[in-house]
Amino acid sequence: MAEQKDNSEEVIDTSSKVAEQAFSDVKSWLPDFILPYWNSLQEHPLLLMILVLFIGYGLGKIVQWTFKKIAGRITAKTKNDYDDRLITIISKPIFAVIFFGSLVLAVEAYQFEQSTDTALKRVIISILIVSFMVTIWKGAKVVLEALSHNRKHFTFVEERTIPLLNIVTQLLTVGTASYFLILLWGKDPTAWLASAGVIGIAVGFAAKDTLANLFAGFFIVADSPYKLGDYIVLDTGERGEVSHVGIRSTRLMTRDDVEVTIPNSVMGNAKIVNESGGPSEKTRIRLPVGVAYESDLEKVVEVLEQVADENTNVLKFPEPRVRAKLFGASSVDFQLQYWIDKPELRGRVTHAMILAIHKKFREEGIEIPYSKQDLYIKKLEADSNEL
Repeated sequence: MAEQKDNSEEVIDTSSKVAEQAFSDVKSWLPDFILPYWNSLQEHPLLLMILVLFIGYGLGKIVQWTFKKIAGRITAKTKNDYDDRLITIISKPIFAVIFFGSLVLAVEAYQFEQSTDTALKRVIISILIVSFMVTIWKGAKVVLEALSHNRKHFTFVEERTIPLLNIVTQLLTVGTASYFLILLWGKDPTAWLASAGVIGIAVGFAAKDTLANLFAGFFIVADSPYKLGDYIVLDTGERGEVSHVGIRSTRLMTRDDVEVTIPNSVMGNAKIVNESGGPSEKTRIRLPVGVAYESDLEKVVEVLEQVADENTNVLKFPEPRVRAKLFGASSVDFQLQYWIDKPELRGRVTHAMILAIHKKFREEGIEIPYSKQDLYIKKLEADSNEL
């Protein structure tokens, strides 16, 4: 254990010395033809600092503008705007590197005390690291959106998996940036990691419900029981179109245009019927129809098939069919089976089919039976004698 501690301290000391040496040798970054002017202007440190900042800002803007122009010409032939957005994001750190480099030179030019000089340079580099971290966040999101539209080669990257991949990218970026910041300031990263572990355990107990939704969201994204636009039915009775699949919750838009938000922990343990699942979104509807026993059953089958063929929302393939199902108490029960394109058409098509069947049956004289009760009143013999 002691040996491990000594090794970590040795790494920290080495990194600190390397950083201090790099900060103290800033002039070694300069080209040889600039060094004479630099040495002569060091008699006026404030003037030299302002001049370095002015040149650094101007040079950064020139390089940024040149990069955007050249990259813009290369990407002008593309049909989408993802590359244009990415160029805009990348151009900012290009300017930041040059400008923050000039800030380091400006600090060197002003000739602060050694401790102040090193502290200022570390602050500048820290801001630059944070700037790179933000750039990676934004750039990664644009790249994921671009990959989600190229489903041929990147099947895993799609609209519903972008939040998960984006969070993973952000966590890795923050972790890497934090590690370099800790090393930059000469601290022991192992102690910070241990503290983060303790804090993570405490947060895990305090936010167990949130974490349950989070992990359930990961499994839903990985297992893919449904996707955006699918019509699903839960075991609790909710039915609607999936309008959003997030890390914490799933949202359904019902046929009443009411959005229902369901935690992913509930979705992960629920029985889900995906009406849009399977090889296609086609859905079969089974419509029960009862006719009187006196009816011509072959005529009934013919009429039902004709009504299904005349409805434009009923698919021709698979073709509609009629099946006799049961000898009921007062009717012969049939079932008209037909297919529709999308599950959301179920209510509208069923409505139209019932009206059309009722109209056609009346035209053909086919009776739809209904429950009848006959009441017979039998008077007692004694009562009839009194009358």
